[in-house]
Amino acid sequence: MKAIGIWKALPADDPEALVEREIPVPVPGPDDLLVRVAAISVNPADIRTRLRKTDDGHFTVLGWDVAGEVVATGAAVRDFAPGDPVLYAGDLSRPGANSEYHLVERAIVGHRPAALAPAAAAALPLTALTAWEALFDRLGLTPGAAPEPRSLLIVGGAGGVGSMAIQLARLVPGLTVIATASRPQSRAWCLSLGADAVIDHFADLEAQITDLGLAPPALVLLANDPDRHFPALARLIAPGGRICCIVPFASPPDIGALMHKSAGLVWEFMFTRPMFATPDRARQGETLTRVAQMAAEGRLRPTGTETLSPISADTLREAHRRIESGRAIGKIVLSGF
Repeated sequence: MKAIGIWKALPADDPEALVEREIPVPVPGPDDLLVRVAAISVNPADIRTRLRKTDDGHFTVLGWDVAGEVVATGAAVRDFAPGDPVLYAGDLSRPGANSEYHLVERAIVGHRPAALAPAAAAALPLTALTAWEALFDRLGLTPGAAPEPRSLLIVGGAGGVGSMAIQLARLVPGLTVIATASRPQSRAWCLSLGADAVIDHFADLEAQITDLGLAPPALVLLANDPDRHFPALARLIAPGGRICCIVPFASPPDIGALMHKSAGLVWEFMFTRPMFATPDRARQGETLTRVAQMAAEGRLRPTGTETLSPISADTLREAHRRIESGRAIGKIVLSGF
């Protein structure tokens, strides 16, 4: 089968940064699904993994957002069958899905309604799971339940996770959702997804919140450039508040800045459950099934803003270049081998 991967870290515009290779079709283990890949999308996780690849002589396949169809199942699988349409984000500790066929553990796979096209579905898994876990597992919000406190700041609202988080936060009645965006296009995007207000993350956050007549937020989802934004957020956060960060710091933050406010910093890493085989990892499959149904019914907008075709080394390098520019809105999807 055709697979697209990397041998070593190279700039995205280097023709050897991502290359095509023929590799064997994998064989499912007892709890695995073998999926024919129909569409994928690209995330910052792909970029970070590519740029950290050592020149160790091993060919590594990236890709952790998939929509496709089950073609074979492991002996212990009972809830999926060949022909089932699926979507999933996969497991960072296993080979990625930038290939014609891919193996994935059934527990972390969602059922995809036939009404949800592969290209739309491929934009959902990683960002929807990250946003869902950040809001509802880490920050303590509950779908359908009025929160206390009642405001959430999403730093990086126009990115893939921010775009999903704005929409999922709308499941919480009475929650004021403030997003950050720095350009007219990204500001308009955030408002179209349901943000109550949008502020510029390159300007004074505290002054902008004050100008809006809002109290300091007690909940913050930090989805972009934490080294730049954390000091300002530590000053802005309400006493007893909580910041959830989803991207790594380049250097250790001064978490002591949160002490006087009794505020906290928590992490959300979507791959924790599959990587550590946590007993509750099947919640990811359940969440994806729920999210996919919401998207099929029009209650959630898939955040793919552009689809490139076919899935090839050339189109993947182009997607990587656009993500690395820092100016992408929503998700970039690739469809069809």
